Formats: sequence, structure tokens, C-alpha cells
Amino acid sequence: MNIESLRDYCLAKPGVVETLPFGPDTLVFKVMDKMFLLVGLNSPDSFNVKCDPEKAVQLREEYEEVQPGYHMSKIHWNTVSMEGRLTELQLKEMIDHSYALIVASLPKSKQALLHSYGMERRKHH
Repeated sequence: MNIESLRDYCLAKPGVVETLPFGPDTLVFKVMDKMFLLVGLNSPDSFNVKCDPEKAVQLREEYEEVQPGYHMSKIHWNTVSMEGRLTELQLKEMIDHSYALIVASLPKSKQALLHSYGMERRKHH
């Protein structure tokens, strides 16, 4: 996976927008105004994703490519290297997990809006 395929994968998810809230060097993907993935444009070979705290520790112990979140809450965020032995499927699972955590934390009204948006997009594809 590279930054282009990472970007395409994130933007394909319902309700996702890309922003640059921390300046021109950090691309941030948000769902309903909540961050779920960050990637530094100066170091596009890794990204930060939200993760369940227990799962985060497990992943860090199992894979050297998964480290505590750089410049983030180290309990809830991991920095994941796209260079190494993690497969594209594993990387996508980490992105999906982060997205799902954020969606689950949204108010029910926003979740419903997101769900209807996703259903509408599927009709047109």
C-alpha cells in the first residue's frame, strides 16, 4: 500500500473527507468531522489510526511495524508502517477498525445519516 492507494481507500468510505487542519504537511481523513486517520506528507510510508486500547497493545507486541501513536494519545492511537511485513489486507483492517470506532462514537443521528449516505452511494455504483 502507498499513500495514493491509502487515500483512495479512505475516500471510498461513506462520509469521509480529507482535510489539512494541522498545516500542509499532514493529511487528515475524517468521518462526520472526527479524525480516523492521519498521514504525514513528509513521511508517507506510515499513518496513524485509532485503535481499541487492548488491541493496540496486542498489535504493537506482535508487529514491529505498529508503534504507539506519534504525537497522539498513545493509548488510543497507533502509528503503522506501510513498509514491512504487514499485508495490504492487514493495513486495511486497521483502517477499517479506526473508521468503525469513530462511527460507533458518533451520535445515533449522525450514524443514521452516514448509513443512509452509504446506501445512496451503493445505489449509484
